[in-house]
Amino acid sequence: MDGVDPGRLDDQQLIKELETIHRTRHTTLLHGSDDALRVHGDRMALLEGEYLRRHPRRSVAAGRTRAGAREREKQEKGNGDS
Repeated sequence: MDGVDPGRLDDQQLIKELETIHRTRHTTLLHGSDDALRVHGDRMALLEGEYLRRHPRRSVAAGRTRAGAREREKQEKGNGDS
């Protein structure tokens, strides 16, 4: 594994690592080797898993659920072709 074990990071370090890995994901997808993409994905999964372990009851925005996405799509269709 590359990087510090996510379980050893404090909350502030974990958030910083998550911000960094999400920011670099697109470039890794477009321009990284297959191995780089695999390592990046593995690291991202570890960091996200640790975040979810620490925050199992995190606040979830209604618009970020399947039901919320369907409602948003329905509204967009209703407002799109006036």
